[in-house]
Amino acid sequence: MSEISELERRITKALDRIRDGLASADSGGNRDDSAALQAQLDEERTVNAQLEERIRALKDRHAAEIAALASTNSGAEERHAELEQSLDKLRQANEALRENNALLRSALAEGVADAALINEAMQAELEALSAQQSADAAEVEAILTELRPIVQEAR
Repeated sequence: MSEISELERRITKALDRIRDGLASADSGGNRDDSAALQAQLDEERTVNAQLEERIRALKDRHAAEIAALASTNSGAEERHAELEQSLDKLRQANEALRENNALLRSALAEGVADAALINEAMQAELEALSAQQSADAAEVEAILTELRPIVQEAR
């Protein structure tokens, strides 16, 4: 940033010298001063063009970095949605398990052993375990996805 300020200062100073030179040329200054001032002006224009190119390159690089960050953020949002979906399935399976267990407790309290209720309870428990495993796997995948870039940078 200090380079930019320095270049702006130099350009302004050169333009002031040119303006002064043109004013003295109008009042009878010699042509050598005019040629020297023109050379300085050309030099400052070159420096200005180089500065503009640097700024353009910086903007392009930052635009690419912003795009990469947006892409990374998009992937994180997708992983978060998958994790939420797995957790919702887990909540539903656990709710079904609680309801079935309540029915099974009622049947046992009445002294009725219903094989269908026991079968449903086992099925609900298996679904809950499967949903828990899916939620755990989604969570592990989300964590690994976040850690991979960090590990790669460390190498």
